[in-house]
Amino acid sequence: MAFHSIVPNAVGRLGSLLETFLPWLGLAVPLLLVLALLRRSALALVALLLPVAVWGSLFGGSALADEDRGAHDIVAVQHNVSDENSDPEGTVSDLIEAAPDVVALEELTPSALPAYESALAADYPHHAVEGTVGLWSRYPLSDVRPVDIKPEGIPEGWNRGLRTTARTPQGDIAVYVAHLPSVRIRWNGLSSGWRDESAGLLGEALAAEKLTKVLLLGDLNSTVDDRGLDPVTEQMDSAGRHFAFSWPATFPVSRIDHVMARSMVITDIRTLPATGSDHLPVAAGIRFEP
Repeated sequence: MAFHSIVPNAVGRLGSLLETFLPWLGLAVPLLLVLALLRRSALALVALLLPVAVWGSLFGGSALADEDRGAHDIVAVQHNVSDENSDPEGTVSDLIEAAPDVVALEELTPSALPAYESALAADYPHHAVEGTVGLWSRYPLSDVRPVDIKPEGIPEGWNRGLRTTARTPQGDIAVYVAHLPSVRIRWNGLSSGWRDESAGLLGEALAAEKLTKVLLLGDLNSTVDDRGLDPVTEQMDSAGRHFAFSWPATFPVSRIDHVMARSMVITDIRTLPATGSDHLPVAAGIRFEP
């Protein structure tokens, strides 16, 4: 847990695989406790304090805190709605319960898009869609354009990134919506080459952004600990290691759906109740800094 960054990625991307499920290494602690008690070993019990301290330093404090880190100016919701979701209207109804100001959706299919547009129109009169990702906003949007995050080898027509400017009462912010390629766990390790390449392209787009305040919403198919997402996380702030596990919806084990910001503060992040998707929605409060 303490030195996960030195686990090599050269073979099977084992380092990224470990980092994807890093908080779950803490499950070794109760197992070691049982073994120490069975052996009636005082030395083993004392040694057990080391992994407890490491886990606590990484994930204790803020990861388990329920209180907000302060007042927020806007609320953002991020949700991979799933291309197999049979209830777009019900999904939208669940999302707007959080009273978001902006809503980012991924895996929008041509057949389901009109249903999402109709259900969101009353509360979110401004929206932008590029390929299978979209943004709905209470604030006017301008300068909408696709963001090329397509890795080599993926056929043309694959479009999972957009950028727009939201005109908020606190000033203009650049909003990015992205859906990075999926990863697969195979017998020889983690298959994440396309995801990593796409993260690099997204990082380049964020680095070139001219506006000071930037908001990134998306299914990044990575956790904040995964080094494969470094081109993005090195530029954007998130809610750190707050759990808010979003995938899979039936038994969430990691947060791969993210709300990240630059020159703004993520005050809190939480998951919302399950919809018809295999992901849980994620809601975050955002505070504008002077």
